[in-house]
Amino acid sequence: MRSRALLILLLSICLLAPVVANPNGPPWINPINGGLTVETGCTCHGDGVPSNDVVVSISGVPRAYSLGESYEFTINLQHASYDNGGFLLSDYGLGTFTAGEGTQIVTNTDGSEPGAVSQTAPSNDWVVTWTAPSTDVGDVSFSLAGNAVDGLNGANEGDNWNLLSFFISSPETMTNDDEENLALRTISVGDFESLFVAEEDPEALEAKRQAEIADNFFSNGNLFYWTTLSIILIGAVVQGEFYERRFGGGPKHLDMRLAVPQGIRRGALSLGVLLAFGWAVDDGQPWGYVLVLGMLTLWGMFGVYRTIVQARADPEHHDLV
Repeated sequence: MRSRALLILLLSICLLAPVVANPNGPPWINPINGGLTVETGCTCHGDGVPSNDVVVSISGVPRAYSLGESYEFTINLQHASYDNGGFLLSDYGLGTFTAGEGTQIVTNTDGSEPGAVSQTAPSNDWVVTWTAPSTDVGDVSFSLAGNAVDGLNGANEGDNWNLLSFFISSPETMTNDDEENLALRTISVGDFESLFVAEEDPEALEAKRQAEIADNFFSNGNLFYWTTLSIILIGAVVQGEFYERRFGGGPKHLDMRLAVPQGIRRGALSLGVLLAFGWAVDDGQPWGYVLVLGMLTLWGMFGVYRTIVQARADPEHHDLV
C-alpha cells in the first residue's frame, strides 16, 4: 500500500512539474531526480532517456573566448516530425547571458541566477547573447538540453529530448596568428539520418491512403463524366447536321437582313468566349472551367457556321412569300 502511494505521488509530481518545452520555461533543478535539468534532461518526456531522434545544435561558438567579448549563439532543434520545442543552456555562472526575443534568464529555487537561459514559449531557432568573463577563469564548460515536442497533452511519451555538452577554451590557448581559434563553429548532437526516416502511425497512413483514393475517384469521375457528356453533345450536333442534309433538304434559308446582325452577334460572342478559353488554358485554371469555356466556344462557332450556311441556302417558294 505504501509503495502504491509513493508511485502515485511520483507520477503526480511528473505531471505537475515544469518541463523543457513548458511555456514558462524549464526548471533549473529536475524535480524528479533532483539533478540539474541541463545534465539529466526531463524524465517526464519520452521514455525518460535522451533520444538521438532530436538533433540539438548551437552555432556561433568560438574555440576560445576573448575577455569580456560578447558572442551570439543560435540554438536549433531538428526532428523528423516536430518543429518546435524548448531548451536550457548553462555556463554554470562563469559568463553572463543576456535574454533576447523568446528567451529568459533561469532562476534557481532560492531566486538566485545559476547562469542559465531558456525559452519563454515552445519555438525554435533562438538567439542568445553570451558575454565571456572579464578575467581568465580557464576553460568554460556548457551544458545544453533541447526538447522537441508534439504539442499534445503536455509532457508525454511522444516528446523527445537530447543533451549536448561542450566547452570554450581559455584565452591563453588563443593566439592572434591562429585563425582556427578565431573561427566560430557549430556543435551538434543527435542522429541526422533520423530526420529522414520518420515512423508514421499505420492508422494515419491508411487514412491518408483512403483519402487519396476518394479524392482521385471524385476528380477522375467528374472528369470522365463531363468529358463523355461533351463528346455526346458534339456527336449529337454532327449527327443532326448529317440527317438534316441527307433527309431534310439541308438548312433552312435565312434572309440577309436577319443573317448579318445575327452573324455579328454570334461572332462577337464566340470571340469573347474564345479569349476566355485561351486565358483559362494559359493561366492553368481548373479543368472544369476550361471544359465549359471550350464547349461554349465550340457552340458559338457552330452558331456562326449555322448563320453562314443558312444565309447561303437557296430560298424556297415559301421563303419568297
